[in-house]
Amino acid sequence: MTYDASDGIPKLGLGTWQNTDGAQCANSVKYALDLGYEHIDTAQAYDNEEHVGDGIAESSVAREDFFLATKVWIDNLSHDDVLETTEASLEKLGTDYVDLLYVHWPAREYDAEETLSAFDQLYDEGTIEHVGVSNFEPEHLETAQEVLDAPVFANQVEMHPLLPQDELHTYAKENDIQLVAYSPLARGEVFDVPELNEIADKHDASEAQVSLAWLMQRENVATIPKATGEDHIEDNFAALDLELDDEDVAKIDDIDRKEREVDPDFAPW
Repeated sequence: MTYDASDGIPKLGLGTWQNTDGAQCANSVKYALDLGYEHIDTAQAYDNEEHVGDGIAESSVAREDFFLATKVWIDNLSHDDVLETTEASLEKLGTDYVDLLYVHWPAREYDAEETLSAFDQLYDEGTIEHVGVSNFEPEHLETAQEVLDAPVFANQVEMHPLLPQDELHTYAKENDIQLVAYSPLARGEVFDVPELNEIADKHDASEAQVSLAWLMQRENVATIPKATGEDHIEDNFAALDLELDDEDVAKIDDIDRKEREVDPDFAPW
């Protein structure tokens, strides 16, 4: 595959949350890029941007041939802190730009006008190719769209068969915002869902691949499963070749469970 920036966010990316062991993190990023992943996701709060940068440098893939995203933490969302910490993130990542910079949460130091004016400045300078937000509800997206000059390109949220985020998905489609699904395997819960077990058996696939394929077949949705070992990185990558039929999709859509795995005290919902 060859990444084309005009196609938007590549459907499958490598998530790096909790991947803080330096050598392991660097190797997982390198391995994923060399395998064919075109999307790497990190964040200031993950404390691994430097290791991600090492993996990028060690890979055989040129910087312009993949999509790189990071996030500004909630303590760094004043105007000047956004600018200063983004510069530090770029230095750690070993790049002079990122394809997407997110507001990690609308919390703590977040003030729409002050925070997003800094994002606009970075966008105008070409330091970031796109402005993103994360864990935003429709009301926060409305405000962000009113305040920003740049378009809101993406909203990264927890999303999986046990938390389909239908309201946000509808909003995203109507407003041309891409959703990026984190924790797409519900922290392992998808392996014990009977409907997913049945579909996995039907396709001789893993429940992880079924969950990822379901997400990637949804309009305006990309996903970033975390994986550290090479086997898991390969297993997730194989989801790109899994095509669910209408019956499979309907069975997953009909799962009557709404279970959130990530729910900090400062969450906006």
